[in-house]
Amino acid sequence: MARPRLLIFSDLDGTLLDHDDYRWQPAGPALAKLRAAGIPLVINSSKTLPEIRALREELGNTDPFIVENGAAVVIPPHTFGNASEEVMNFGATRDRVLEVLRAQREKGARFRGFDDMSADELSAETGLEPAAAERAKQRLGTEPLIWQGTGEELARFEVALAEQDLRLVPGGRFLHAMGIFDKADGARFLLNKYKEQYREQYGDAPVLAIALGDSPNDQQMLESADISVVIRGVNSEKVRLPSAKHAMRSLKPGPEGWNECVLNLLFEYGY
Repeated sequence: MARPRLLIFSDLDGTLLDHDDYRWQPAGPALAKLRAAGIPLVINSSKTLPEIRALREELGNTDPFIVENGAAVVIPPHTFGNASEEVMNFGATRDRVLEVLRAQREKGARFRGFDDMSADELSAETGLEPAAAERAKQRLGTEPLIWQGTGEELARFEVALAEQDLRLVPGGRFLHAMGIFDKADGARFLLNKYKEQYREQYGDAPVLAIALGDSPNDQQMLESADISVVIRGVNSEKVRLPSAKHAMRSLKPGPEGWNECVLNLLFEYGY
């Protein structure tokens, strides 16, 4: 049987990036092996297009990526026969999200979002450098926020958002107000693209999608993959391992766990 072609989808914060200092370097050995093997690494994160673009330059990554929990898929030039970069949007725009949030605030909802903070304030809140915080504010379809009300008020807030076709998804640090889409939508879109490309290049060799994440925000992406890896972190115990699939939890947190699990999977599949 032909060796399967692998395709990796990875969350960033708390997964490939350390939860506290955002370092990816402990995952360096696995990242180098992926590059050498020509295995695509699709970043799939709540981070924005400018944030992920800057990180991809650091990593030397040239593969498509998914921003803001699936708000958009960005396809670099000459990836699937496209001459220039393509941005495929999913769900509500950020302007629509902010419009609904403002209306809820007028009705008494208590929260503080990225739109309410300056880059310096966001930097103080997250530990990001001011320039990185500015990139985090440039959003396409989501608004991260800190809830400042009671649990009962939060439940009513979620119902109110649902009535406007929006939802609230917990991430590693923030609640994310967004449309009816998630990380799995972009992952499925790209998986189909890669399957078409691989079929032309490698015939009927099987394609296996590996997904790595650390929080409930990653649940749908993990369930949509052939192999799911839950990276140990602050919210990882809230993530359910998909049943009847190749699924595992890392022993180590963040990029150390990412590195170990990816290297083990590459060895398992003959890379």
